[in-house]
This record gives sequence, structure tokens and C-alpha cells, in this order.
Amino acid sequence: MNIKTKIKFVYNKEFQAKTVHKSLKPDNMGFIHSYVENNNLIYELEGKSLRTILATVDDLIFCEMMSEKVLDSI
Repeated sequence: MNIKTKIKFVYNKEFQAKTVHKSLKPDNMGFIHSYVENNNLIYELEGKSLRTILATVDDLIFCEMMSEKVLDSI
């Protein structure tokens, strides 16, 4: 079975979405397709196991939360 999912993070400004995208992209190269659309950061994931997808989504959300805290502090 092949599982596909899309996650969208919405920011107040486009530069915030671009900043988070650039900061997380090295960890996700070749595994997760990501792009910025206006002020949205969008991730597309695909995998064979729901467990793997859920673990990846959990990691992605945690990393995004940390990036958001850094953005809030500057």
C-alpha cells in the first residue's frame, strides 16, 4: 500500500515560510517534497507504511515548531 499526505503550514508573511523552508530543507532532501506558495509552506510525503508516515509527520511538526520559536524571537 502506498500512502500519500500533504501538510500545509500557514505563516503571516511569505518570508517566514521561505525562512523555515530553507532551514528544514537539508534534512528532507530526497525524501519529502516541499515548496513555498505565497505565505504557505507545503510538504508532500509518500510512504509504504502508516507508521513511517506518522513518525515523519511528528518529526516535521516538531522541527517546524522549533523554527517558529526562532522566528518569534527575532
